[in-house]
Amino acid sequence: MLNKTKVIATVGPATMEKEQIKKLMENGTDVIRINMSHANYNFCENIVKIVNELNKELKLSVALLMDLMGPEVRTGRFINGQAYFRKGDKVKVCMDEVLGDSTKFSVNYPNLIKEIGYNNIISVKDGDMLMEVIDISQDFFVCEVLNDAIISDQQTVTVKDVKLHLPSITPKDETDIVMAHKLGFDFISLSYVSSADSVLAVNDALINLKNNHISLISKIETEDGVNNIDDIIRVSDGIMIARGDLGVAVSLERVPGIQKKIINKCHEAGIVSIVATELLSSMETTSRPTRAEVSDVANAVLDGADAVMLSGETTIGKYPIETLKMMEKIIKSAELDVDYADFISRSSQFVQQDITGTISLSVASSAMRLKCCAIIAPTNSGYTARMMSRFRPSCPVIAVSPNEDTVKSLQLNFAVTPVLIDELNSFEKITELSKKITFKLVSTKPGDKIIITGGYPFKDIKYTNFMQIEEL
Repeated sequence: MLNKTKVIATVGPATMEKEQIKKLMENGTDVIRINMSHANYNFCENIVKIVNELNKELKLSVALLMDLMGPEVRTGRFINGQAYFRKGDKVKVCMDEVLGDSTKFSVNYPNLIKEIGYNNIISVKDGDMLMEVIDISQDFFVCEVLNDAIISDQQTVTVKDVKLHLPSITPKDETDIVMAHKLGFDFISLSYVSSADSVLAVNDALINLKNNHISLISKIETEDGVNNIDDIIRVSDGIMIARGDLGVAVSLERVPGIQKKIINKCHEAGIVSIVATELLSSMETTSRPTRAEVSDVANAVLDGADAVMLSGETTIGKYPIETLKMMEKIIKSAELDVDYADFISRSSQFVQQDITGTISLSVASSAMRLKCCAIIAPTNSGYTARMMSRFRPSCPVIAVSPNEDTVKSLQLNFAVTPVLIDELNSFEKITELSKKITFKLVSTKPGDKIIITGGYPFKDIKYTNFMQIEEL
């Protein structure tokens, strides 16, 4: 059975070769992510080339997501790539670039020294290392390390309870947005989004490039982002709950409640929700997850998240493919326990009561009552498939489209399995094709039913106006 909750896998040193990426794509990855905090143009160009080749070879449509570095403070580089810090060590944090070691390191934000104060607590690498500011000089400040830690190149640096005056889009982000446009990325995720203005600025950049394909995912990882979530949702195509930096910016115990709240708000607004960071982080070094991690992934599924994301697990982990397989296994099991009737009932309250909304509700309800094995949604724009996804149907939504951009744009929507076809032609041919695709993708038995829904005539109607039930 096709999983409904989507999986994003980040590529890095452990998965940058073609054979490893092929395994990621063969084992359930829906979207390949590149983190621009650690990538350059040549890396991106190579990964895009590999993914495009494998999509043709494997007859898949795995999409590409570029994660912008954003306005963040990061450490510089260290001798041999990392340094070990002990509790009680005194560390010099330099505003000018230096090669770091266990006594000093630099940061990429020279104004940091003007914005911190004595006794401020500084977090490095999502809280892996905490330091307290004890002295401030002209071009460096000194901290006392509060816990043992190993810190490597270009790790995030945050200051608790201090709002830094960083730009919403950096020059590097602007360059990377142009790169995403040129290389054909499908999604861009924006780091440290604090207001709708940050999203609108990136949207303006895409308009200037005449790019109406790339979808914008806003990462929520600051207190301001949480407080302004309604405005951010209104201008975004999706929200990523980035729990690493979020867990540093707000009290850790608040993160689960914030996660549930944002997933619900995204569901009501009809945009994608993604849960990210440390879902299976123990599998970076071991071949099995903890029970708490299994529960964490399952709860994201049960809450109705559209997608879950692997980061360090597939970039630097020892078991990237095993981790992906485990993720798929947990998702498959959790989806058996999803209360689909409750989701349909809740969705009916906030989906517009027009022709498309009414038919989509009927399709989702009928599919559950009849125990249909699939819903087939012929679509040019993806509109019908997205609407069906909002109802969280109990069976897969197979979205068939002749538009490759449409197919890739649907890769993050819950329950939607997009399939590229040659053309949307006569209703009879689409009905025949729908049955063939169902037999290929879903386990069926004689008497199973499918529902076909969409807008007909396919090329002329821009809304959903029919549903047809077929017995296999």
